[in-house]
Amino acid sequence: MELHILGTASARPTSTRSVSGSVFSCQEGLVIIDTGEGFQMRYSRQRSRLKQENEPALLRPNRIAAVALTHGHLDHTWGLLPFLQTLSLDGRQQPLVVYGPTSNVILDALEANGIDAKLPENTPPAELLNQYRSWFSLGGTAGHLGYPIRWLLGDPQSGRWVEFTDNATNLVWHDSMPQPDAFTSFRMDSIPTTHSVPSCAWQLSRKERKGAFDRDKATLAGLSQGERKQLSEGIDLERENGDTLQASQFRGPAKPATSIVVSGDTAEQSIQTASPVTVLVHEATFLNDASDKASDHLHSTASGAARTALQCNAEYLILTHFSARIRDAEEAVSEAKEILSDAQGLASANDGDRVRIDDDGTVTMLKRTDKGWTQHNLSHH
Repeated sequence: MELHILGTASARPTSTRSVSGSVFSCQEGLVIIDTGEGFQMRYSRQRSRLKQENEPALLRPNRIAAVALTHGHLDHTWGLLPFLQTLSLDGRQQPLVVYGPTSNVILDALEANGIDAKLPENTPPAELLNQYRSWFSLGGTAGHLGYPIRWLLGDPQSGRWVEFTDNATNLVWHDSMPQPDAFTSFRMDSIPTTHSVPSCAWQLSRKERKGAFDRDKATLAGLSQGERKQLSEGIDLERENGDTLQASQFRGPAKPATSIVVSGDTAEQSIQTASPVTVLVHEATFLNDASDKASDHLHSTASGAARTALQCNAEYLILTHFSARIRDAEEAVSEAKEILSDAQGLASANDGDRVRIDDDGTVTMLKRTDKGWTQHNLSHH
């Protein structure tokens, strides 16, 4: 699995950092996480760079299975509809699902009064239902786009989700979040976070898997096809000479469970993840000298991100979403380093960087340069 980090600024972009947007890539498809303004340009540039490195298939648009929004602020959502329309212009036929967080108050209103329910007066303008309705009216439905698209809103705390169906004219309710159709061994989970609007982090994970069957060892043992099949299915084998071969002896090391969590915007908090965290990509909008601002605006400092990583026992922490006030991201790294344990890896992200987790759990960070990507040492402290 791999994460392409395509935007590392907070709400105000800079000359070197764009607003939020990332792409999770695995064998079963792609998940777009946030689509701040200009997202499709950044996606296109990353694809072009990958083609130059002879990796063109990684971000092929027809592999996109889902879009997952962390919350409704425009620096995380404003590029979505243009991106969906470009997919339509490119002749997309594959189904797509869009997820976003909302509150139980909004879900209650929809359940009680239907799809055209009036929202409470104190509903923030950035409530995602407001944006969904705008996108529907501007052509964000299957009827206009020309490919199947599912729009879902849910409360990550309760696990209650609603789907807008029939070109956004009807509602279907779900007791848990539906998974993308393409996902079988991978899964997505929304994790409640704390911000000024309903928000969540997204965890993309894969369970532990059996090690590969050792064909060479089976050949040396002179096993028949039937015997190989039995051992490969995990069933011990008793041979005619009385010897017992244990299935576990013909398996390589198990492939560990791995996951990436992308925080979105959040105040410092303890997060309850669905599975162990290999890599936590967490916002670090402020430094310690602006901790009051972080509290006032429900954002995190770099130190706060490190405390969250410590709490959820993340193996690696990647800092992102930097305020324009932070001139050098290494300042954020230095502050986070003071908090993390010696066993945890740490780095800051720049636009275009990649974080890769191999099947054996090895984590590699690839830093973008003018000539491609170079491997960055995610050293432990």
